[in-house]
Amino acid sequence: MDQIVHKFIEVNGLKLHVAEIGNISSPAVVFLHGFPEIWYSWRHQMIAVANAGYRAIAPDFRGYGLSDPSPATEDIGFSVLVDDVLAIVDSLDINKIFIIAKDFGVRPAFLIALRYPTRVTGVISLGVPHRPFKPRTYHIELPEGFYINRWREPGRAEADFSRFDVKTVLRNIYILFSRSEIPIANENQEIMDIVSPSTPLPSWFTHDDLSAYGALYKKSGLLEPLKVPYRSSEEEYGIEDPVIKNPMLLIVGEKDYFLKFPGVEDFITSGTVKQFASDLEIEYVAEGSHFVQEQFPEKLNRLILAFLHKHS
Repeated sequence: MDQIVHKFIEVNGLKLHVAEIGNISSPAVVFLHGFPEIWYSWRHQMIAVANAGYRAIAPDFRGYGLSDPSPATEDIGFSVLVDDVLAIVDSLDINKIFIIAKDFGVRPAFLIALRYPTRVTGVISLGVPHRPFKPRTYHIELPEGFYINRWREPGRAEADFSRFDVKTVLRNIYILFSRSEIPIANENQEIMDIVSPSTPLPSWFTHDDLSAYGALYKKSGLLEPLKVPYRSSEEEYGIEDPVIKNPMLLIVGEKDYFLKFPGVEDFITSGTVKQFASDLEIEYVAEGSHFVQEQFPEKLNRLILAFLHKHS
């Protein structure tokens, strides 16, 4: 990974960290991470697309990793992240981009495609289908111990996380999110307590990876990132036409716990998903977890490169 270049770009009053690799004249591919990830979660894909003739760009969202947090007085949401991504792209003199996103990173990706379709060559989403932006009811349909219910509640996750160092919190979340079951705590249990200290890391996530994450999160910690996505779900976007018309690829890990969120798997398998993405391909990865890009990098890289080549 030594060939990946790191820089800080001043964006909307903040210094945001950006990792980059590839020729500056090559077609640009922007990678948008989820929680609790940062640019590092795309390390395998960045090198692969650069070796195939593309320019890979992976920012840390504001408040994540090495990027500055928002001012304490500022209400932030996904629209702010859209502005940040576009400002980064503009600062690099790039007009058109592929976007590859996962977890909550898909929302700014979808918003960019809907608001600025001529600037997007194609979109790849890992695990999350595009649907109209309206308030979700998962927190009502699932038990009180559902992890998003707990993390939406001001102070609850802060108290839970503060019992451990950042590295341990990251370890626990990686273990939880790698499983095929939705993380749900018992009534008198916190989310961090679901994971036993003796539980091993997933086989594809090494202790060196965990150390790298821990070091990169030393600046931000994990409390600022709770604002987006977990406390920004009621944001409204004013989108009149919810259909993404750009070429799009949805890659689904068959063991991703998100498939068990109410209605998600049926939305995909019934074909309803194609009502909101008119040029959509879907690929499944057997045994793929929520972190499918780290778990099966070679499989993901083949799917990604096939899509990029097809639409370049």
